[in-house]
Amino acid sequence: MLEPISLTPHPVALPEVRREAGVELRKARLDDVDAIYWLIRYWAEKGLMLVRSHSHLYENIRDFQVLEDEDGHIVGTVALHVLWRDLAEIRGLAVHPKRQGQGLGRWLVLGAEREARDLGLSRVFAWTLQVNFFRGLGYQVTTREALPPKVWSECNACPFYENCREIAVIKGLSPGAFGG
Repeated sequence: MLEPISLTPHPVALPEVRREAGVELRKARLDDVDAIYWLIRYWAEKGLMLVRSHSHLYENIRDFQVLEDEDGHIVGTVALHVLWRDLAEIRGLAVHPKRQGQGLGRWLVLGAEREARDLGLSRVFAWTLQVNFFRGLGYQVTTREALPPKVWSECNACPFYENCREIAVIKGLSPGAFGG
């Protein structure tokens, strides 16, 4: 007799990492795509972020930064996706579960903000379920309607479009910018 096929995916098994290993923030490279994919997928399977395909990651690899530990493991990732001349989205923020609570998420977001400033952007925003984390970094909750329609371009394709739980947060990066 044939065994029934399970439609439930096997839980993602991330590599074991040392909590005390030093880390370095750097721009992502093509050979980081698998590690970024599995780290994002780990949290997506818990319903805390959207999964990104390998194809999406390859096409957008220049948006990503990673935290690599001294053992060569990717323990964190973030992307800065430019949407317009004054606005970018912080997305794909994920930290290895064994490295939570060490300030690595903060480091990643601040790295993305530094890149945004270097590019001359005046505002960054994120869609998040972790509002207090972003508030701690100076972000303000905003309404969907306050964001330009361009921001919603990917929302229509999202499987959670009708039941979206994410909250928009925004931060100004230059004096006089919204929230800055």
